Amino acid sequence: MAGIYIHIPFCKKKCTYCDFYTVVAPDFIPSLVNSIEKELRFRKDYLKNEAINTIYFGGGTPSILSPEQFQQIFSTIFELFHVNDDAEITFEANPDDLTPEYLSSVRALPFNRISIGIQSFDDEDLKRINRRHTGNEAIAAVRNAQLAGFDNLSIDLIYGLPFQTLEAWEKQLDIALSLDVQHISSYGLTYEEGTALWKQREKGKVTNVDDEIMNAMYLLLLERVQQKDFEAYEVSNFALAGRRSRHNTSYWKQEPYLGIGPSAHSYDLVSRQWNVSSIKNYIKAIETGTSFYEREELTLFDRYNDFVMVSLRTSDGLDKEIMKAEFGLELYEYCLQNVQSFIENGKVSDSDGKLRLTPDGIMISNIILIELMKV
Repeated sequence: MAGIYIHIPFCKKKCTYCDFYTVVAPDFIPSLVNSIEKELRFRKDYLKNEAINTIYFGGGTPSILSPEQFQQIFSTIFELFHVNDDAEITFEANPDDLTPEYLSSVRALPFNRISIGIQSFDDEDLKRINRRHTGNEAIAAVRNAQLAGFDNLSIDLIYGLPFQTLEAWEKQLDIALSLDVQHISSYGLTYEEGTALWKQREKGKVTNVDDEIMNAMYLLLLERVQQKDFEAYEVSNFALAGRRSRHNTSYWKQEPYLGIGPSAHSYDLVSRQWNVSSIKNYIKAIETGTSFYEREELTLFDRYNDFVMVSLRTSDGLDKEIMKAEFGLELYEYCLQNVQSFIENGKVSDSDGKLRLTPDGIMISNIILIELMKV
């Protein structure tokens, strides 16, 4: 099984925390869609005829595309690849794009899942991070999608926003869990260097939420989602039974995927590739047939480090026998030796042949991962 990721890097305005490659340049949309179609044709053999199990339109804001532009890309994908009948096909959307009219226009397309970038239902939070929707629009977007017949919805939330309290975060969770969505992705805010939010902190306009409060927010998140029967199947991802994100899960299980569009990454089990992070340079390279990506061959240590990092973040855990078979006895023993102290102090559990982070271990997951990595 394999996946296809399509990166749509356009936004109507830039969020203060975002360090993904995105631009506010709608005039380039038609040219980019044409270039995405051409890249799909250039790279049709990359996945070696693997059946496509997931297609994911991410961004940026894919919901900025028209139904006709989506259809142009879908026609090419279905022409060139074998897409499973039950493939998970997702697009990310900004809440204010999900009007009844827009949802009706895309309902005939192959999409069967929407990931809605809500981040917060609090209008003051949304203004601080430069989101373009309101809390009421976020709620309406979910309701509109449900009324349009979409029954596999994911919402994104951020905790630890500037000036956010534990009580305010609990209110966010109350609203989110009242909406009857099937999946929630929730991340603690990070200040990425060079972003507008980073610069605001440098000038003293905002400050980090205290680590103790951040940890309390995460533990509250775990408690509340589990009360509503959501499975914490990855550190930041929570799903009702049978509603895990199959696309994200394929990343964590290290299945191959093809990334299309500016700055998109691809993985074929032995190497990683990443496209140029510039719409203009990407379009020009596609048009002229020149190179538009870089490639890195993965060493044994690279693959081991990736395996440890993604496996430990999931509830399925790190399978010790798979680790031994894939990476050999030396790295197997290295991992077990270095993880032992975390097992003894209750940060990692060792059962059923698998290593898993405990709730206390999640709080120091970066420290644990550093100790297990091989350089």
